[in-house]
Amino acid sequence: MGESVAEATLTTWLKEVGDTIELDEPVFEIATDKVDSEVPSEVEGVLVEKMFKVDDVIKVGQTVAVIDIKGDAPSVQNTDVEAPEETIAVIEDTVAIAKETTTTAVHDYSETERFYSPLVKNIAKQEGISVATLDTIQGSGASGRVTKNDILAFIADGKNAVINKVEEKPVSPAIEKNEKEPVTSAQNTISSGSHQVSRVQVSGGDEVIEMTRMGKLIAKHMIDSVSTSAHVQSFIEVDVTNVVNWRSKTKDTFEKTEGEKLTFTPIFIEAIAKALKKYPMMNISVDGDKVIKKKNINIGMAAALPDGNLIVPVIKNADQLNLVGMAKVVNDLANRSRENKLKPDEIQDGTYTVTNVGTFGSVFGTPIINQPQVGILALGAIRKIPSVIETEEGDVIAIRSKMYISHSYDHRVVNGALGSMFAKAVADYLEAWDLNREI
Repeated sequence: MGESVAEATLTTWLKEVGDTIELDEPVFEIATDKVDSEVPSEVEGVLVEKMFKVDDVIKVGQTVAVIDIKGDAPSVQNTDVEAPEETIAVIEDTVAIAKETTTTAVHDYSETERFYSPLVKNIAKQEGISVATLDTIQGSGASGRVTKNDILAFIADGKNAVINKVEEKPVSPAIEKNEKEPVTSAQNTISSGSHQVSRVQVSGGDEVIEMTRMGKLIAKHMIDSVSTSAHVQSFIEVDVTNVVNWRSKTKDTFEKTEGEKLTFTPIFIEAIAKALKKYPMMNISVDGDKVIKKKNINIGMAAALPDGNLIVPVIKNADQLNLVGMAKVVNDLANRSRENKLKPDEIQDGTYTVTNVGTFGSVFGTPIINQPQVGILALGAIRKIPSVIETEEGDVIAIRSKMYISHSYDHRVVNGALGSMFAKAVADYLEAWDLNREI
């Protein structure tokens, strides 16, 4: 799943207990950072146990499913399946695959004479259950041995005890008053840490819609970013008449020769990449009280999905691409974003982000920084407007194609001068576009 990924969400089981699994056949789907991935099996066998439910969050290294590689399918009603350790499917650090392992480490329970199967030991290790605690569990298996269901029930009882303890806490007089008396707008808040969150009133005609998994991820990411960075914006109006005219006369030939559509996006990203090379202190990240200056220029481009959400695929080493290469990469990432076919590595390691709010008709916007980056540029809609042009004969009014670019940057490490100069560098490059440029 990529080196920086620590956990994933199980979204779909593609196989049921008792199903035969072929080599490389998908067993389940997981999702992380808005990318869904099928998990194929590297062994042939029978699925004998699911360790997680749909929507559970799984940490890297945790057991997800148990496959019997001997192919002897037990009865589905047999809930006491103890599979050998070498058939445990796990999420590895680098790729999410069902992998046959032969060296799965377990705690040493040699100090107890009681028998525990490898599966029970593995669950106990993951849950941090000591040998002494394990010995107190009453087993329902043969000769009183502890089965998988016994230890899972023990874990569940422990969690329920914690929940019940929380629920038994005395209710404050203020809450009792709110329950008994009408709530005014001033009282209509819920305390959440140091924040006061408004309590939403739902009337009979309102529709309650559950947020999607991706929506929840985006919401958390946005809140975390605003809480982390001191957001400041700079705005610059850009005359892109030359860019518009050049693209108009070039796009048909470009599509015939290269087999790709020529949009404005690769042109804008090329300008941003040049500005990042000129001002490398915009290509940084903050780590505590240290600044990490990035060697590579990896530009993320926010892409709209059919369901209304956004995803940010990353153009790696954008400064090393010519315009043809940039157009091909941009179109490929945009198309596969809409088809939900991006790979996990293709949305990681971005050092700067661009978002095109003009696609939706916005003149400009104030985008939120994509952590742990320190800047994001919003491209506004291109509009034809009357503009004052300086000529040798004097000032004249002409129709020009113009747009606004909005630069949001982290004021902890980027001052107003750098933030504004960077945006101006992007504008200068676009305004100086060569009408005679060859592809």
